[in-house]
Amino acid sequence: MNDTISALLLALGRVLMAAIFVHAGLLKLDTYAQTAAFMQSHGVPGAVLPLVILLELGGGLAFAIGLYTRFTAAALALFSIAAIAIFVLPPEGRMGMIVMYAEVAMVGGLIHYAVRGGGALTVDHLLRGGRQSRSREFST
Repeated sequence: MNDTISALLLALGRVLMAAIFVHAGLLKLDTYAQTAAFMQSHGVPGAVLPLVILLELGGGLAFAIGLYTRFTAAALALFSIAAIAIFVLPPEGRMGMIVMYAEVAMVGGLIHYAVRGGGALTVDHLLRGGRQSRSREFST
């Protein structure tokens, strides 16, 4: 696949994945009290909610534009794993299984970006002056 198409598809993938986190962060702002109560019902202090919103909104936006792509992808993946463990497991019924596997698939995509980076259409790439990252030089 040529470099332009690869760069566009990587950017599209980032934006689509980031949209889920940005939307979730905005929804948590809109339903702050209910979300805090839900978290507390699962043993998570409501005081953590501002950090969750910051990660979902800030991390989601940073990931979408490709700013600190590898770091934000890793942070969002770790956050997602924790959310799965706390709020999704054990899955309840067929729909619960679908939700769990969708969450796991999202983690897989985030791990890909954490390892490989976000491609040429990122702020990271612009900040490096269009050069490849050093870790990319060693990949196959």
